[in-house]
Amino acid sequence: MSSQDKMLALLDAFGVDAPVWSADELAARFELPPSTCYRYLKSLHQAGLLARVGSGSYVIGPRVLALDRVSRVSDPVYSIGSPVVAALSRRTGFSALLSVLYSDSVMCVQQVATDDAPEGLFGRGQQRPLVAGATANIILAHLPPHQLRSVFNRQRDRIAAARLGADWESLRDKLSAIRQQGYSFSLGEYRAGIAGLAAPLFNKDGEVLGSIALATSTTSPKLEAFHALAPAVMKAAAEISRGIAESADVVDLPARALG
Repeated sequence: MSSQDKMLALLDAFGVDAPVWSADELAARFELPPSTCYRYLKSLHQAGLLARVGSGSYVIGPRVLALDRVSRVSDPVYSIGSPVVAALSRRTGFSALLSVLYSDSVMCVQQVATDDAPEGLFGRGQQRPLVAGATANIILAHLPPHQLRSVFNRQRDRIAAARLGADWESLRDKLSAIRQQGYSFSLGEYRAGIAGLAAPLFNKDGEVLGSIALATSTTSPKLEAFHALAPAVMKAAAEISRGIAESADVVDLPARALG
């Protein structure tokens, strides 16, 4: 790993559950010499990616807010998909999400939560594994075979635990069925208590970018009506994909390769 990679890796320590880190804590976590860690922190602070707080500790810096604004403007999944996902939530009465493929994970880029949104609903900037649950499964179902094989080789145990298949052939058959029906439905597969219904998003070359999904509680009395909304979710996904393919006002987005 290069020194630049090691420096940027420090940012991975910061999260909702651990938003404040001291230089000594970071040096210990990443097994860095204190002098090296301080040098990295100085560079990240000067770039605005980290900010100093009391007692020599650090938090995420204001530059991240500026970058998030740029992302919202330039990311076609967000800029084109946000009004569509908001309209889908209004029409159906259920919470709705936009997510993208990011390395070998799924990241939420937009959430529209209703008053009865299930606890622990995926929110903007949150990542989750590319295995289990409708949001992830519909993306998996449209990956090229070589990328899917890569996911299988690295996450075989997690795939089996999610009942997607104990071997390559079983996984391939399960995802083929999902791909043919055009949507994925899940009941608490990734997070207990949350039901999901998702359809895929594509770029102009037909490569999968992410998914649009509805979410509700697995104990909702409207669960049968929720499942019946698959055509509406697929229609919304097609609208976003068409907008991405036709728009000249946003960055042309390639499929995000799995790392």
